[in-house]
Amino acid sequence: MFSDKRTKPNVNSNQIAERNIIGSNTTFVGDIISEGDFRIDGTIEGTIKTSARIIIGKNGIIKGDVICSNADVEGTITGTLSVDQLLTLKQTANIQGEVTMNKLSVEPGATFNATCSMKGSVKSLNQNGKKGSEKTA
Repeated sequence: MFSDKRTKPNVNSNQIAERNIIGSNTTFVGDIISEGDFRIDGTIEGTIKTSARIIIGKNGIIKGDVICSNADVEGTITGTLSVDQLLTLKQTANIQGEVTMNKLSVEPGATFNATCSMKGSVKSLNQNGKKGSEKTA
């Protein structure tokens, strides 16, 4: 009826959700590379690179480069921000620098002083079945 044998579920390492936190009153200087999500409530000076999501809390500060899949920003980023998918800027967000993203959502009140470029396909406008020279994003 009871057995000491326990089977471990077959879990692929890509299915494990890592959550990394840089807490308030913490300063990290250096580069971070991870496959998991990040929540930053402290200060980071350097590069953060992840294939997952980054959340920057209201008191979070990043001075450097950020490369991620998705980002939700309530705090401050000074530097280069590259987001593969959706960048969401909350009311208290403050962005200074260069930003590249696929989609952008900005709440009223956010400060966005950046050079901005959007990734994505560029579609040709057709005129009478012929490809036109004009492009739209």
